[in-house]
Amino acid sequence: MQDFIMRTPLTYFLLAAATFFTPLAGHSQEVPTTYISNGTIACEIYLPDAENGYYRGTRFDWAVVIPSLEYKNHTYFGKWFDRYEPTIHDAIMGPVEAFDPIGYDRARPGEDFVKIGVGILQRPDTTNYHFSKSYEILDSGEWNLKTQKDEVRFTHQITKGKYPYTYHKSIQLRDNKMIIEHTLVNDGKRAIETRVFNHNFFVVDKQNIGPGYSVQFPFTIEADKSRLGEFAEVVNGNEIQFVKELGENDYPMIVNLSGFGASNEDYDIRVENKNTGAGVRITCDRPLSHVVFWSAIKTLCPEPYIDVNVDSKQTFSWTITYEFYTF
Repeated sequence: MQDFIMRTPLTYFLLAAATFFTPLAGHSQEVPTTYISNGTIACEIYLPDAENGYYRGTRFDWAVVIPSLEYKNHTYFGKWFDRYEPTIHDAIMGPVEAFDPIGYDRARPGEDFVKIGVGILQRPDTTNYHFSKSYEILDSGEWNLKTQKDEVRFTHQITKGKYPYTYHKSIQLRDNKMIIEHTLVNDGKRAIETRVFNHNFFVVDKQNIGPGYSVQFPFTIEADKSRLGEFAEVVNGNEIQFVKELGENDYPMIVNLSGFGASNEDYDIRVENKNTGAGVRITCDRPLSHVVFWSAIKTLCPEPYIDVNVDSKQTFSWTITYEFYTF
C-alpha cells in the first residue's frame, strides 16, 4: 500500500490495470480502486460498487470518479468537501456527470424512475425531484469493467423496468489528453429523453480559488453576473477572472450562462491557474444545451450540459476530451 500512497506517475504505471481496495482516511471503509497511466498522465479512479464503492449517491453517474490526476507535476482533481459519506449527493471528485431523472414526473409515490449510471430509484412522495435528495435504489443494475494500463471501460446495464438501457463509458489516456467516451443504448420500447452535465470539480494544484484562476469560453458570455459578487468579473466578454480569494461560505456562480450557438465548437472551455501555470481545455463533439458556472473555496466548476434523446433500440454517443497543458 505504501507504494501507491505516494501517487507518483511511475507508481501509477506499475499499478495500472489492477484493482485494489483503498482504505479511506478516518473511515473503516475500503473502496475498489484502479490506477492508469500512459507515462504522461497518471490517474486514480474509484470504481462503481453497490456495496463498497466510494460514491453510492443518487445524483451522479458512478463511473469515472477521479480523486487524483497528475500531469507534469500538476494535479487537477481532489477532495474539495469537508463532510463525507458515500450517499451524500456531492461527496464526489473529478469530472463527474449527472443525468436528469427519467420518468420521475410520470411516477406516482412508490413507483420507480431511472437515473442513468445509478439505476432504478423509487419516487417517495409528491414533491418535485431535487438533485440533493437521496432516493432509495431499487435496482443498481450490473456493472462490468475492463482495464488496461492506460484505459478503463465501464458498462452499466439495467434490464428491468420501463427504461432498460446499456451504458458504455470509457476513460482513455492519450498523450496529454484524457478522453471520456460514452454510448447509451436504449434497450426498451419508450424513448429516453434527458440531459447530462459534467460538474468538473477542478482542484488545480490544491490551491484555494482566488486571483490567478480563470475560465474562458469561445463565445461572449450573456448572463446575470451579479452572483459572482466581489470575487470574480467577466473580462474581454468571454473570460471569468477571480479577483478575490473565496472564504468557506462563498459560492460565486452564474446560474444560466448563455451566448453559445448550435455548433459543438462552442463547447470549448479552458480553466487555468496562472499562479502555478497549469491549464486544461475541455471540448466535446456535441453542442451545448445549457451552462452553469459554480465555485467554492476549493473547487472551480464550469458545468456544460448536452441533450440526450434516444429512440427505442437506438444509440446515442458523445465524447469529452480534456487536454492538459502548462504555460
